[in-house]
Amino acid sequence: MVRVAVFLVEKVREYNVVMFPAVFLDRDGVLIENRPDYVREWSQVSIFPEAIRSLGHARLEGYKVVIVTNQSAVGRGLISLETAVEINEHLVRLIRAEGGRVDGAYLCPHGPTDGCECRKPKPGLLLQAARELSLDLKRSWMIGDAWSDVQAGQAAGVRGSILLKTGRGAEQLTLPKPPGLAGYSVCNDLAQAVEFILRRDGAR
Repeated sequence: MVRVAVFLVEKVREYNVVMFPAVFLDRDGVLIENRPDYVREWSQVSIFPEAIRSLGHARLEGYKVVIVTNQSAVGRGLISLETAVEINEHLVRLIRAEGGRVDGAYLCPHGPTDGCECRKPKPGLLLQAARELSLDLKRSWMIGDAWSDVQAGQAAGVRGSILLKTGRGAEQLTLPKPPGLAGYSVCNDLAQAVEFILRRDGAR
């Protein structure tokens, strides 16, 4: 493992690979509405209209847009992994068809007690995306509707995390904040969060 890591670092230096800032997005509660019984098929997907408009190519030029989502319905045996992947792929196609941008979609299929490294609040999904998409985590942002999203961003070392009031966000704000949490902001929805990021990064 160490030899592989050293080799990859040498290749990055040799070819001067460009690293991109990313905007990481949770799915349910950020792009689509949450369901208490989980989204199990595409017919149950209800998209926030302003979310797609917020992901326009011109607005996010220079960023990679990456969906990172926990889908414990797979681990609970409620849907298959194939179905969960198909729902993500359908959502990505729809966003792109409407002029929005998505560069990758990653999901954790495990349940809360499986002890994996990819289920948020752990940073595994973000770290995997960073490796595969050449992302600069220190210049990246995490947007979600739960404290676990903010924790995952912090654990991955992103520049900042944003908790939305959509989805579970408003309820999360009434709950005790997890200990050790810092460096996050609160926005009403994805459109406001994108504006916040662009202002903070001096992109507008």
